[in-house]
Formats: sequence, C-alpha cells, structure tokens
Amino acid sequence: MDRAMLLSQAGEYETGGLELVEQWRDRPDCYLWLDLESAPSEDVRQILSSMQCDELAINDSFRARHPPKIEQFKDSTFVLFRGISSLDDSLELEPQQIGLWIGSRHLITYHRGTSISVSHHWDIELQSGLLQQPGVLALKIIHYACGRYLEKLLDFEDQLADLEDGLLSEQSEEGMRKLVIYRSRLRRLKRVFNYHRVMAEQIYRVGSPHLGEGDEGEINHIRRDLYDRCERLSSLCQLYYELCGDLVEGHISLSSHNLNRTMKILTIISALFVPLTFVAGIYGMNFEYMPELGWKYAYFVVIGVMGLIVLAMLAVFRRFRWF
Repeated sequence: MDRAMLLSQAGEYETGGLELVEQWRDRPDCYLWLDLESAPSEDVRQILSSMQCDELAINDSFRARHPPKIEQFKDSTFVLFRGISSLDDSLELEPQQIGLWIGSRHLITYHRGTSISVSHHWDIELQSGLLQQPGVLALKIIHYACGRYLEKLLDFEDQLADLEDGLLSEQSEEGMRKLVIYRSRLRRLKRVFNYHRVMAEQIYRVGSPHLGEGDEGEINHIRRDLYDRCERLSSLCQLYYELCGDLVEGHISLSSHNLNRTMKILTIISALFVPLTFVAGIYGMNFEYMPELGWKYAYFVVIGVMGLIVLAMLAVFRRFRWF
C-alpha cells in the first residue's frame, strides 16, 4: 500500500495517495512523507526516480539483503536500514530492508510489507509534528527499530540465565542444543548490529545536511542517542555471543570431567582385578602336581589372599588420593 502525508506551514495535515506528491511540488511551504509499501517494480522505480532518488540507491533498496549504509546525494541523504519483520524469543530474525530518502522538505520510506517502526510514527505524526524536520523523523524511525531489537536482547538475558542453571541438571543436553542454536543466531545478529553501529557512528560523527552536522542543535542529541543505542546493541550481542560460547565450553568441560571420573572408577576396578585374575590363572592351570590342590584349607587361603590384595591396593589408591 502506497500512502502519502502532507503537512502545511500552518500545521494542517492531509493524508492520501500519490496525488499529494503533485500538491507538494506546487506548494514549496509544505512537507511530504511518502511511504511505499510494495514489492520492487517498475512503477515504484518510476515514483522514486521522479523524486530525484539516485538509481543506485533504488537498486540497493530493492535488494532483499544489503548491508545497512548511509550515502549523501545532492538533494537527499539515503539511509538503508535493516529492520525487523519478525524476531521471536529464540532470536530467529526475519529482517526487513527499509530505505529512507531524507530531503529538506520530504521523507521517503520504502519497505516490503508492513513496517512496524514506520507505521508507529505514521500513526503518531498528527500529535508529534516531526514531519517539519524530516531528518529528525527519519532518525526517530531508526531509533525505534533499534529499540525493538534491544527489547528482545534484554529479554534473552533471562533465558541465558535459565540455561546456565540448567547445565547442571538432567536437562543439560537440551540446554546444550539450545545454546548452539542461540550462538549461531547471535552471530548473525552481531553482523547486522556491527553494520548499524558503523552507520550510526557515521551519522553522529560526520552527519549530513539533512541529518544535521556539528555538535549543536537538538538533532545532534538524537544522533548521539541513536549511536549510543546501536553501540549498546552491538556490545550486548557480542557479550551474549561470548557468554553462549563460554557456556558451551563449560558444558563440554563438565562433560569431560564427568567422563574422566567414570573412566577413573573403571580403571581402578580393572586394576583391582588384574592381580586377582593372575592368582586365579595360576591355580586354574591343569598341572598334575600342585601341592596346594591337596591341602584341605587351600581354597579359603587363596580367597583370603585375594581379599588382602584388594584391601592393600585400595589403601594405596586412597593414600595417593586416586579416589
């Protein structure tokens, strides 16, 4: 669904379709927000081209996957951001490319399907009046999308704590499987957040004529807030990724330790039976002349000697703290 919003100098809003674009061109005192919510097509390309959008930027926004970035053009600043189509509690991300063209009197947002971040600000625009500053509105949209990422990451911290406690329980194998899955998904999120951090740093450090430049003005605080949020996302994702790795390694170490204890017990048992097998082997030989075979108490003496050997070996093992 393609829609447009027109804001006059007097603060009056008008919403509609593409017909508002011509009104905006005829009225230099108005501000325009054009929101395109369609699959890539020649019609969308023509609309964007008529708004003086660069052809390469249009191609980038049409791609299903492209690294987030910011580019400065003569009449506008282009920002490509990777938003959220869906992100569940297990950090399974379905990204959504959002292209923003920010001019002095207009903001163009392009995305496939409904964007929660764009729709949120579209619904509250009548109360906020941010369209008078298209750069501020664009930064607010990106900031809100980063906030959705942040909420999911903060909720994930509780899951990590539960998994850490579960490593010592009988459900440790299931927890191990989840940790491996989470680590893989965090790796993908970390790549996305690194792109966002670089993009936000460029917006904050360098800026643009349409997103603000220098250290003065209210928009500078918004740029700094966006950079801080992207930096926090990147650092949190890195922290959770490393924590998942530490938990996986801890689980492997714990499993190896338990295996070593089991092997140690089996080795001790085997060592105990080696001399007993030796004694039994000697008296199991079928020689005709073996003096002990004719002795009345030979059986009980041999059993007693075997018992003494076992007790002596256990005493030695205990002395050397082998168990």
